[in-house]
Amino acid sequence: MDELRASDPSWIGGHRLLGRLGAGGMGVVYLGRTETGALAAVKVILPEYAEDEDFRARFRREVEAARRVRSPWAVPVTGAGTEGERPWLATAFVPGPALSEAVARCGPLPVRSVRVLGRLLSRGLAAVHTAGLVHRDVKPGNVLLTADGPRLIDFGIARAADATALTATDLVVGTPGFLPPEQASGGRTAAGPAGDVFSLGCLLAYAATGRPPFGSGAAEALLYRTVHDQPDLEGIDDPELRALLGTLLAKEPAARPTAAQLDGLITEDAPDGSVDWLPDDVVRLIADRSAAMLALPGIDATTAGEPAPDADRPGRRRLLLLAGAAAAVAAAGGGTLAVREWLRDDAPGAAGAGERAWIIGVQADLTGPRSAAGRAQERGVRLAVERFNSREDRPFTLRTKVLDDGGDATRAVRVAERFTRDRDVLAVIGPTGDPATASVLGTYDEAMLPVITVSSLLLAYPARSKRSFFQAAPSDGALAEPIINRLLLRPDVERLGVLLDRSGGQSAYQVGYLTNMNAGVLTTGTTYPRVVPAGARDLAPVVADMLAHASDAFFYAGDPAGAARTARALAATPFEGPRMALHTVMGPRFLADAGEAAETWEFTAPYIDATAPEAKEFAAAHRRRFGSAPGHWAAEAYDAAGLVAAALTTLTKGAQRPARATLVTGIASATYEGVSRTYVFDDAHRLKRSGAYLYGVRDGGYRYLGRAPRTGS
Repeated sequence: MDELRASDPSWIGGHRLLGRLGAGGMGVVYLGRTETGALAAVKVILPEYAEDEDFRARFRREVEAARRVRSPWAVPVTGAGTEGERPWLATAFVPGPALSEAVARCGPLPVRSVRVLGRLLSRGLAAVHTAGLVHRDVKPGNVLLTADGPRLIDFGIARAADATALTATDLVVGTPGFLPPEQASGGRTAAGPAGDVFSLGCLLAYAATGRPPFGSGAAEALLYRTVHDQPDLEGIDDPELRALLGTLLAKEPAARPTAAQLDGLITEDAPDGSVDWLPDDVVRLIADRSAAMLALPGIDATTAGEPAPDADRPGRRRLLLLAGAAAAVAAAGGGTLAVREWLRDDAPGAAGAGERAWIIGVQADLTGPRSAAGRAQERGVRLAVERFNSREDRPFTLRTKVLDDGGDATRAVRVAERFTRDRDVLAVIGPTGDPATASVLGTYDEAMLPVITVSSLLLAYPARSKRSFFQAAPSDGALAEPIINRLLLRPDVERLGVLLDRSGGQSAYQVGYLTNMNAGVLTTGTTYPRVVPAGARDLAPVVADMLAHASDAFFYAGDPAGAARTARALAATPFEGPRMALHTVMGPRFLADAGEAAETWEFTAPYIDATAPEAKEFAAAHRRRFGSAPGHWAAEAYDAAGLVAAALTTLTKGAQRPARATLVTGIASATYEGVSRTYVFDDAHRLKRSGAYLYGVRDGGYRYLGRAPRTGS
């Protein structure tokens, strides 16, 4: 749950609003509480739809039909306002996790669980269809799991089956990957109950396998596969379930059973107020969510009716409400992420009430292994946004929204999903580390939301579409060139010894491998490579062997502990040549473990230092704003936010803000002069002129040595 924004109401139809549950194409959903203490999900229609009389007419009909839905497996409508300035619809609030979250966190469901889920949801859909509605967005995110069974939610885009279509004829309503082929084809076939049955088949296939039956990726590809390809049911070994799903996923609507018929086709007994049909880890997740509701804030006993207008002003009561809601989210497993967002969303110069936000998101590791880099990047983005907002000629106002993924790949996906759902987020800076970045590319790409990393340096990412992804930093492969130039382009070096240590992980291995491979391509020098033997602690024999093979320069690719052992082993020999390691070694541990042997070691790094002449103005502004010198990666994040602001300024020119996909194109074609480098991207959205920087140990501490030499420079 997110905090209420300045433009959000505090009350709607007798509901005290506690926070935002989400936002969709037609409205914002809030968590509300009535004066009696009942919780509700309150959907408030967006102003652009509320002003459309045709839409209002459809909304009235939908509300009337939704009130007729009677099923324990569909959330009931508890209230509505169709005539006011802001139409709204309230349904009972269900605290359980969505099916999508349960599968993502706990894995696919067993066969019996899928059958029970299908039978109960078929009953819920049958009630929806009996009331004259078509849901049109049956998907895992719209099914909540509770202690006594599933609940079908979100009738926000449902419409009466016999109503005249009031939407554009070419509008595809629903979620690609869960749409029926008659809708995915973009034809004029009206959405009908048979389409909901097909979507339910997709949902059950997802529950059984952990993946959508028509894959993932770009929306256009999903729609094409839905129409032309057979569903992927690999891994479903139960013949009855496989046959049932095949029937539900028939391409022709007439070949599918109705929701009422499906109830009779599934023989698995439905639970009687129990959760024994679900795996234990899913039951625990449900229990955690239910317990979290106990921490929600209460309502003043003396409050009655709608508050006076000035009650909307933030005050101590609202702060207590936010703190209480944050406790509930923490109990549900997402506390740090949500609380941090609430405390940090607003920046000086942020959009005021009534002004639509233009948000740059920051996805960072703020509590995990790379928290120092994540915090530095957060500050860099905040400073860039604040400086942009201080301009009198700014064409729009920016805000920052910061979410912490803790460096965890699974949590990173949830953060990415939250950013993509927020229509006001136009670009995201991050993630901080390689695992998080690799895990979110598909999520951002499906939404065509520009995501710009300045510190994830993998040479290659998992095979998936990366149309909206920009690597605004030199990759691990690009860091090999300055190492070769620094060590081999000198008169006293003929052979470079390259020591690869598995402890450094994939990045260290890639840089070490490419350094060894490209040394002979970029220079006339040679190399002598060695790999640290598995489990070796004493590196003296390895170092002695490398020196015996005439290595007169030395590069270590590994971790800080191994670098310190290498430094001590070299210091015990007569070797006096140059020695280098990756930026990942730089830190207090290397200095402490290596001692005097750390002196004269050098490092190649993708980030600039605060002492660099070109960073002087930025560093001074950072000190004024935050009271300290900028950390590594702060300038790069500052540049990334500046790049986004510059692209938006170019694209708007006084018009409405551009779509996310348009911004992707704008960033891809931009040339931006930043603090740390000039940002120009190739067709793969990698930096064309990346560049690197040199650091060294001098007098017992790290010193910035300037830009690393480039081939031909």
